[in-house]
Amino acid sequence: MDSQRAAAVRAIAERHAGSRGPLLPILHAVVEELGHVAEEDVATIADVLNLSRADVHGVVTFYHDFRRTPPVAHRVELCRAEACQAVGAQAVFDAVTQRYAGDEDVEIGQVFCFGNCALGPSGTIDGRLRGRLTAELVDAELEASR
Repeated sequence: MDSQRAAAVRAIAERHAGSRGPLLPILHAVVEELGHVAEEDVATIADVLNLSRADVHGVVTFYHDFRRTPPVAHRVELCRAEACQAVGAQAVFDAVTQRYAGDEDVEIGQVFCFGNCALGPSGTIDGRLRGRLTAELVDAELEASR
């Protein structure tokens, strides 16, 4: 394990350890500051909080917000809820997923409602909410940001 990362994770955990229910705030802080929760981070957090590794691992793997790998350059999340499906979201999801299947710089995910139903199909591209998405619009946004 990288000793600098271990020290940073320990510092984050210790900063929150005295709080009530510190595990989730610690995990959020690790993702925010370091990009992801590495497998090695679990042991450090468990040690600081006097929890088992299994307890920490269970929380990390239960919530999709806690990345377990370094983030990719671009993240696309597409709505899969009913209102967006009614206006073509499935076709957008299928096309985008297929186009970027082998691209290690782009990650495609799904969300079940952004609350942007009137502008469906909706999604986010690198964290920015977009409406009336097509596969071509996703391509154009990604190309412009590369």
